[in-house]
Amino acid sequence: MMRKWLKPVGVVMITGALLLGGPVFGGVFQATPAYADEVQKNVINVVGNGEMTVKPDVAYLSIGVETQAKTAKEAQSANAAKVAQVNKLLKETWKIDSKDLKTGQFYVQPNYTYNEKDGQKLTGYTATHTLSVTYRDLEKVGALLDAATEAGANRIDNIHFSVENSDQYLAEAIQKAMNNANMKANAIAKAANRQLGAALNITQSGGNVSMYAQNYVMKDMAMPASDAGTSVEPGEITVSTSLSITYEMK
Repeated sequence: MMRKWLKPVGVVMITGALLLGGPVFGGVFQATPAYADEVQKNVINVVGNGEMTVKPDVAYLSIGVETQAKTAKEAQSANAAKVAQVNKLLKETWKIDSKDLKTGQFYVQPNYTYNEKDGQKLTGYTATHTLSVTYRDLEKVGALLDAATEAGANRIDNIHFSVENSDQYLAEAIQKAMNNANMKANAIAKAANRQLGAALNITQSGGNVSMYAQNYVMKDMAMPASDAGTSVEPGEITVSTSLSITYEMK
């Protein structure tokens, strides 16, 4: 009775070892790597690149005022008056909405000189206030900056051009990258006398929208005014992305 009862238990144990890949039967371990190698032999891995250039439709400007005075209060007060003039110009004359106009930087810092005889000496204070401006009429950017300079702005950083809504351009760049990957994979499959199957895995990297920067040369207010305003060219924006794709190879 005992032998008849133990025999089926042994069968169950052996079956469990086969299913679980136990140490009793080493052949179980060899099947999985062999299968993985076979799968790897039947795929193609490529990287597809997509890039396009578009005309920018928005400019991001940094317009600021710096004022020096003997005391921090004097510097801040004089600077605030000039910033108010520039702010009024942008809103009333150039019709820039409040949502497109915000403070970029604001600070007051001491100024020092140093020599071996007197050491470090406080000479006054500098107040700085910059406005971050979003502007969409790109043909008038140069004229706007000239007007801001005449209103009291004396610090204009680089002008940056870009596209405000980049999703549609990124979608086109993705399609270009997909077409590029398909072309490469088809060429590889053809060279191997095989057929290209479905895409098994797709990973995107990048998805970049560049910015075009241009310097603005401040006008010398002591020089006679010129009839020709400052010319600012928006250039072109590059939109790019990459797709890493694994295809089945039949």
